[in-house]
Amino acid sequence: MENALNTSLFALVQIIMLVGLFGLIVPIFPGLVVMWLAALGYGVASGFSTLGIVLFVIITILMIAGSLADNVLMGAGARKGGASWLTIGAALVAGVIGTLLLPPFGGLIAAPAAVVLLEYSRLRDWPKAMAALRGLATGWGLSFVVRFIIGLFIQVLWWLWVWQG
Repeated sequence: MENALNTSLFALVQIIMLVGLFGLIVPIFPGLVVMWLAALGYGVASGFSTLGIVLFVIITILMIAGSLADNVLMGAGARKGGASWLTIGAALVAGVIGTLLLPPFGGLIAAPAAVVLLEYSRLRDWPKAMAALRGLATGWGLSFVVRFIIGLFIQVLWWLWVWQG
């Protein structure tokens, strides 16, 4: 019976981990947080060994770093494309509001629209506004790659926890 429970726990957590990992494809989906919550749930359900605590701390650090990298890389890309700090901040706010009002894709529309409209309003130059948008999109792409790699590391660390714990 205990073996069946362990297998069921492993399967459930693995499914949640995969939902989190592949959810990273959608920029507004908190895939790393979902993976972290799955690891936390596993630790609570199975108990935290010394190795489990160490690996969970590393998983937590990776989740925080990945979540911060997302905003930093997108903002840096927009800034490199010529966007002002005010535009970057407004795009972040627009993305959050868009996500809340029209989930799940409202933020995907609102943030880039804010960059283009605010930069055009500021500069009265469509090519420069579009350059800022390209910078945002480049940062977005880079942040996906970074978050996905971090997600893979989280997955591997959790497997190590399961098989060594």
